[in-house]
Order: sequence, then structure tokens, then C-alpha cells
Amino acid sequence: MKAFYCILLLTLSNIFMTLAWYGHLQLKQYPTLAKLSLFGIIMLSWGLAFFEYIFQVPANRVGSVETGGPFSLFELKTIQEAVSLTVFTLITVYFFKTDKLAWNHLVGFFFMVVAVFFIFKKW
Repeated sequence: MKAFYCILLLTLSNIFMTLAWYGHLQLKQYPTLAKLSLFGIIMLSWGLAFFEYIFQVPANRVGSVETGGPFSLFELKTIQEAVSLTVFTLITVYFFKTDKLAWNHLVGFFFMVVAVFFIFKKW
């Protein structure tokens, strides 16, 4: 159950992370927000990143073997990267609608899955 909560919290965290890191590139669609200065954009992104951390820190605490969770630090980081890439792809393709998913992206994702296998394999 802790594994599920960890991945759920990481997913929520990565939604906010993607919006904080890349969402400001979409502000041209919103005239009022498009007028923000760089400082305003930074403050907006920091505001979103605050919510990223509200979910990220508990996810790592719930998931870490050092605090009673099922995952090592390497496993936590690997899960976070896989979740991050998945959330980023879904938001970019279906919400921002700025990029198309291409075959080379799928090949790269395949190799990420292979990396996950090697990280989680107990040798």
C-alpha cells in the first residue's frame, strides 16, 4: 500500500512540477499572464513548485526503506524519473498540445523501462 501512495504522491508532484517548469511557456494563450515580467513568471513558477514539494517530500518519506517504505533511494529516484517522463509526455501532448509523440520518443521510453528493470532487479 505504501508503494501505491508513494507513486500517487509522485504523480501529483510531477503534475505541479511540469506546470511550474514548462507551463509558463504556454502563457501566450492567456493575455493577462502573458504580460508578466520574468520576475512574475519566476514567482508564478515558485508558487506551483511549492505544491510540487508538498507532494514530493511525503512521497519520498512514505516510499523510502529508511522510513519504513518499500523502496531504496535508487529505486525512488528511478520511479520519480519514470513518473516525471510519463506526466510530462501526457501534459505536453494532450494539455499543452505543442508536440507530437514520435517513434524516437517511444524508443527512448523503451530504454527507460529497461533502465527501471535493471534498477529494480535484485542480482
